[in-house]
Amino acid sequence: MIPRPILAAGVAGLALLAAAPALAQASYVRAGRLIDPVAGKVLTDRLIRIEGGRITAVTAWTAAPTDGPVRDWSSLTVLPGLIDMHTHIVDQEQTENIAEPLLTTAAEQAYIGAAHARSTLMAGFTSVRDVGTWRAFGDVALRDAIDKGLVPGPRMSVAGAYVTTPGGGGEVTGIAADVGVPPEMRRGVVQDVADTHRKTRDILVHGADFLKLIATGAVLTVGTEPGQLELSKEEIEAAVEEAARRGTYATAHAHGAEGIKVAVRAGVRSIEHGSLIDDEGIALMKARGAWLVADIYNGDYIDEIGTKNGWPAETLRKNRETTDAQREGFRKAVKAGVRIAYGTDAGVYPHGWNARQLPYMVRYGMTPMQAIQSATTSAAALMGKDRDVGCAQAGCYADLIAVAGDPLADVGVLSTVAKVMKGGVIYKDEALLEN
Repeated sequence: MIPRPILAAGVAGLALLAAAPALAQASYVRAGRLIDPVAGKVLTDRLIRIEGGRITAVTAWTAAPTDGPVRDWSSLTVLPGLIDMHTHIVDQEQTENIAEPLLTTAAEQAYIGAAHARSTLMAGFTSVRDVGTWRAFGDVALRDAIDKGLVPGPRMSVAGAYVTTPGGGGEVTGIAADVGVPPEMRRGVVQDVADTHRKTRDILVHGADFLKLIATGAVLTVGTEPGQLELSKEEIEAAVEEAARRGTYATAHAHGAEGIKVAVRAGVRSIEHGSLIDDEGIALMKARGAWLVADIYNGDYIDEIGTKNGWPAETLRKNRETTDAQREGFRKAVKAGVRIAYGTDAGVYPHGWNARQLPYMVRYGMTPMQAIQSATTSAAALMGKDRDVGCAQAGCYADLIAVAGDPLADVGVLSTVAKVMKGGVIYKDEALLEN
């Protein structure tokens, strides 16, 4: 018989109400199989002790403890909550309308972001890095609302605003010349090196966790070309310097081969997309220890849905020119040993589909364990949070998910998550009954 999921628990809001008493005492999870991505091993029949929202011990199961309740996940595979390093939770999902960012109020956008955050959490992604929003600092507000327990969602690390050139890949483009774009949508537009220092300081002061630089043109921004360098090396260096002063880092959206190399030499911590990377760029990233975050799933989605729904011909052309090249570059980067963290560009396609990229990672060179590590230990290391998330060991947050089946035999099973726990609180609890 093939198990099928049946909804067994209430909405995540009830979990928020129950969180405080739940965290006040010890609780346990019995895991039938536990994937430990830090060790790269699978442990069987483990007892996970949780207190104060964190894991305090992982031991072999012997008997039920008496000092707290035990959740029986003994028929399931348990692993740390997954991490998506390239999401756009606050904005609307991508459509054929290039003016879409201008069609909602800030208040409406907040509700849209909250809905996307919930979908992401329920898909088993308990942490994300959100790499840009059209309205500056909407992501900061959502991150803080989640942290305060006002809405359910993943732990968020946020960029605050795009750092981009006028008319560049981080701008709302393609609209009539006499249509004004609100100032909050141009908060990170920089004119030169001095302006880069000013604007990046402003973004960090207003709550961003890191900086997102648009180093090259973009597939989805009309009037820009993915292979074209937009920010100068000096401007990127200015942003990297400002980030370092505040103990954080910059990441660069960079499709083109030259843009990738300029950004890495300027000191960015990670490259987003990396679609047209060449062998020299791969060697440079390996030598400098820079991370690659490549969204190798959504090219198929853009081609299918974009063609069906009439997305701009320019967008479809640029997508075709980058999709296969990106996947071949990804394969080469895996083989070369470049550090790779999982990132999907969720928001281009529907939120909650984040795990659909995992089989692509395996198809293009990773083992299933490596793919899982990219979405756990590697992602956490890129954010500098490897002692907190992406792990299922003593000291880590009790962010756990559970699935039927074996992800190491078929990583695709992670697209159907039965259980989601974040900080020791259950947000999703589906029973699995025999058909």
